[in-house]
Amino acid sequence: MKYRCKVCGYIYDPASGDNTQGIQPGTSFEDLPDTWVCPECGAPKEEFELIN
Repeated sequence: MKYRCKVCGYIYDPASGDNTQGIQPGTSFEDLPDTWVCPECGAPKEEFELIN
């Protein structure tokens, strides 16, 4: 499942992780730390929505 930032449109793909913040590939959105923010605009996790 992928998640989209409602602020800037960035897509978090668990298969890719987020190397800008040390998130390993395979990390589910739910397992991201609460301090994780969108790597493009800095929005918090609460600003993301599940997409198909």
